[in-house]
Amino acid sequence: TRSLSITSGDQSTFEKAQGEKVTLPCTFVLSEDDEGPLDIEWVLIPADNQKKEQIIIMYSVDRIYNRYYAAMTGRMQFTNPDPKFGDGSLDILNLKSADTGTYQCKVKKAPGVQSQKIQLTVLVKPARTKCSIEGSQEIGKDVTLKCVSQEGSPLLSYDWRRVSGTQELPATSTLNKDTGELLLKNASRDYSGIYSCVAANRVGTDECSVELNVTPPINTAGIIVGAIVGTLLGLSVLTFLIFCCCKKHREKKYEKEVHHDIREDVPPPKSRSSTARSYIGSNRSSLGSMSPSNMEGYAKTPYSQVPSEDFERPPGQNPTFAPSKVAAPNLSRMGAVPVMIPAQSKDGSIV
Repeated sequence: TRSLSITSGDQSTFEKAQGEKVTLPCTFVLSEDDEGPLDIEWVLIPADNQKKEQIIIMYSVDRIYNRYYAAMTGRMQFTNPDPKFGDGSLDILNLKSADTGTYQCKVKKAPGVQSQKIQLTVLVKPARTKCSIEGSQEIGKDVTLKCVSQEGSPLLSYDWRRVSGTQELPATSTLNKDTGELLLKNASRDYSGIYSCVAANRVGTDECSVELNVTPPINTAGIIVGAIVGTLLGLSVLTFLIFCCCKKHREKKYEKEVHHDIREDVPPPKSRSSTARSYIGSNRSSLGSMSPSNMEGYAKTPYSQVPSEDFERPPGQNPTFAPSKVAAPNLSRMGAVPVMIPAQSKDGSIV
């Protein structure tokens, strides 16, 4: 007697990368003796045996039910829209790492019942791989090139290669494929160049690169001497600037003190020339108003008391003036009062 049988291949393990699509096969052949309704269901068997199986999708009585498992809603479907013709394979789209697990396909048509288990592993490709250099990049020193992927499912392996130059790793190099470290001992100038690291697992690869530049040792003594000389020069310039500022401040302070010592409310002294002119003018106006009767007493006033326009001369150096030979007009006829003009004698008296 023939019965229901599953005809899928022997492949029971699948490895896929995150974000990809997988088809879990489940083909079957019905028997003429199977007369009951056809049921096809996919279940997820948990890793913990204490938990129950989770139905993902089911075909029953010519209808598809796919609302059982919220984590895969919208990401799963039967490969054949009408699985009753012998193809109950399952498509899972946009795989996630949480989709990893054991899936079981069950086909029922009374009195026959068959099932098949498939192991699905969703791996994450290496991503965000970074390369770096650790150690001093000087001739004779040991340098370590590091390579680490921020994402990626184990087991990750790392491999270094040289991109420039001879494209071969130095003879003194040591590679650790598990940690991604490449140790270069006793580095020389020939080690300089671009190095590339490839991180890989079973579903993908990622790559990064770094440039190594091996240089002669730094002259530490020269740097120290240069720093000291630069510091001394800087202090010298600073001292000179402070000295100039202090000097300028003292000069301004001195000018300010001298300026305040001058009293602005005291009028300037009158010149001697203006004093002499005013004195002579006042005496002449007095003489013009005098009569002949009082002229005699006024004429006795010594002329030497009048201040000089420039400076006072010694008595022996006073200039002499000759008597005036011009005859005075007859003022009586003109109806005016006669005025006597004084003359100075040799002894300085007014005649």
